[in-house]
Amino acid sequence: MSRCARPLPGSLVGMASYALVRPQRGKLIAGVCAGLARRFGLSTGLVRVAFVLSMLLPGPQILAYLVLWIVVPAEG
Repeated sequence: MSRCARPLPGSLVGMASYALVRPQRGKLIAGVCAGLARRFGLSTGLVRVAFVLSMLLPGPQILAYLVLWIVVPAEG
């Protein structure tokens, strides 16, 4: 038997247990950021700000958002 009763810091055991879906309520455009925030137990505003700030960097952020919009199912 293991003597470790607590999960290690940084482990994924305490993550939110919601499935990755685009919510019907609380979305601005497609609900991708709101769905990611709910899935990982983060603030919706924090995820939105992180996405907007990431737009300042070169990369496929818009493409990733569009792919998630298509791939992630809507709630309900």
